[in-house]
Amino acid sequence: MTQPTRSASLHAPSSAPAGGMPEVVDQVALARLYGEPLFAMPTDLYIPPDALEVFLEAFEGPLDLLLYLIRKQNFNILDIPMAGVTRQYLQYVDEIRSRNLELAAEYLLMAAMLIEIKSRMLLPPKKTAEGQEPEDPRAELVRRLLEYEQMKLAAAGLNELPQIGREVLRAQVYIEQSLQPRFPDVSVSELQDAWRDILKRAKLVQHHKITREELSVREHMSIVLRKLQGRRFVEFEELFEVARGVPVLVVTFIAMLELAKETLIELTQAEAFAPIYVRLAYQPA
Repeated sequence: MTQPTRSASLHAPSSAPAGGMPEVVDQVALARLYGEPLFAMPTDLYIPPDALEVFLEAFEGPLDLLLYLIRKQNFNILDIPMAGVTRQYLQYVDEIRSRNLELAAEYLLMAAMLIEIKSRMLLPPKKTAEGQEPEDPRAELVRRLLEYEQMKLAAAGLNELPQIGREVLRAQVYIEQSLQPRFPDVSVSELQDAWRDILKRAKLVQHHKITREELSVREHMSIVLRKLQGRRFVEFEELFEVARGVPVLVVTFIAMLELAKETLIELTQAEAFAPIYVRLAYQPA
C-alpha cells in the first residue's frame, strides 16, 4: 500500500542575469533552454517550486495515523478524547486530499467512523433489552488499535533480528572434491537382487555331494581383501566362487557384509540397475 506523506516545498531563489547577453563566440550556442540558445554557462541556480519535496511523516494507513495521534498526545487508549483526536485527524485528511484524492479515500472512511463514534457519545446511552449498560461506542475502535499496535511492535521486533543479506552473509567455500562424481549409494533391495541372482546361478551348477566342511568367515574376509588388493574396482559377482557351492557363497557374502560393516570395503554403483562394484575403502595417509 502506498504511504501517504505530508510534504513541504523548498524554493530556491533565482537571480536575474546582471548584464546583457554574453559574448558570442562564432555564434555557436552551448545548449538550448526552452528553445532559446544558451551561449554561456549560467552563474546562478534556479529550482522550480515543485522540484523538491521533503517528506515529514509517513503512515501505513488510517489506524497507523490514529495510533500516532493518540501516542503523540499521551492519551489513554482506553479512554480516547474523540473531539481532539477527530479534529487532528480531519486536519491531516484535508491535507492529503489536496495531493492524492484516491489515497485519501481510505482515510475518509476512518474519518466517518470517528465522527459517528463522536456523535453516538453525545447521545444519551440506552440500556439493552436485558437491562445491561450499553457498550462504549469506542470499544471496537480501541480493540482494533490495540491489535494493530501489538502487530506493529511484533513486526518491529522481527525486523531487529539479524537477517541474511543485511547483517550476515552466507559463507561460500570452494572444495575441489565437490567436482568429483558422486556415485549413488547401493540400497538394500538392490543388494538383495544381486544376491538372489548369484544363488540362481549357483543352483544351475551345483553338485549333489553330501560333505561336511567347516568354513571360517574371517578366512573368507581375508580372501576377499586379497582379491581386491591392487585393483581399483572388482565386479560384485567376481568375488564369488560359484563352483564351490552354496555354503561357500553364503560365507563369502557374510564376509563381505562384515567388511562393509567395518568400513574396509565400499560398494558402489554408477547408476540405477547398473552393475555393483566392490573396492577397498579409502585409507588416508
